[in-house]
Amino acid sequence: MTKEVIKKYGNRVKYSEKELETFHEGGHRIRHIERMSEVAPLYSIEAEVIKSRHCNSGHIEGQKFILDVDGNFISKYCPKRMCVYLISQLTGPVAVINERFSEGLSPNDFHFMRYVRCPDVGVDCMGYGEVMLKVQVVARVTG
Repeated sequence: MTKEVIKKYGNRVKYSEKELETFHEGGHRIRHIERMSEVAPLYSIEAEVIKSRHCNSGHIEGQKFILDVDGNFISKYCPKRMCVYLISQLTGPVAVINERFSEGLSPNDFHFMRYVRCPDVGVDCMGYGEVMLKVQVVARVTG
């Protein structure tokens, strides 16, 4: 199965034959792609707005951003407007979740970055607004 998964991945990202050979070096990438292919049909990453005050993009409590396990936003499950300052904060937790999946660990059992906030500090601290997200892995979100 591993060969099929890696070949399919290589085709999707348009690796040359030489790049696909190089991809096998070290083994960690093979393990990662194989494990991610196993969990992709089962899980999504959810980032839910749990606090929001004066957000210029209009993010409100309860709003959710849904990503696939690779970290791609699934637009039909996300707000129409997404603040770059807020969503950029998801880089860390998504990387941690990917690492946990890759190593066969429970994806939600991580210590740091379960919650992230936009870098705006709010009007009381010379900023404009503030938003906080709770990040977690959930059963795959579908239609």
